[in-house]
Amino acid sequence: MGTPKAWLDFGGETLLERTVRVVATATAPVIVVAAPGQDLPALPAGVMVVRDPIAGRGPLQGIAAGLSAIAEHAPAAFVSATDAPFLHASLIRRLAVLLGDHEAVVPRQGGHLHALSAIYGVSARAPIAALLAEGTLRLSSLFERARALVADEALLLAGAELAAADPVLRSLRNVNTPAEYAAALAEAGLCSTIAR
Repeated sequence: MGTPKAWLDFGGETLLERTVRVVATATAPVIVVAAPGQDLPALPAGVMVVRDPIAGRGPLQGIAAGLSAIAEHAPAAFVSATDAPFLHASLIRRLAVLLGDHEAVVPRQGGHLHALSAIYGVSARAPIAALLAEGTLRLSSLFERARALVADEALLLAGAELAAADPVLRSLRNVNTPAEYAAALAEAGLCSTIAR
């Protein structure tokens, strides 16, 4: 991307601020997991920041840190990447309904698993710890080991609120390149600026 995604401007707020704001409308508390030494934009009061204890171990390590931090507050956590500008709270609520006795619910759209737009039970800490101890860092390995529900588009959109609010599941779209970022800004009717 050429600049940290958390700092990218999207309608007068950084992508991280936007993600935190949307998540906070569906659940609390909100915890941001950051890499050791990672610089973050200002966050609202009450948002907890947890530092990943080990650098360079990817999203699985970050999810482990987040689940450990949330364990005393809630039985599960919605996990989102920073770069989901169209995230809607109705996706979070739909995944929470689907969780049941699963350890994770991961959306699948167009054959792609969206592991960073998923909900994880605190009970997923055990299979995550086992994978990390083995040196397995692929997040998709968790869905083979944990009690996971893969929620396809039909299952997700069977929830009336999500079907009405986000019928094409834009919530699952992220921005990984400058072109994708520019396209998302254009789609939202915004101009391109860098917040940092």
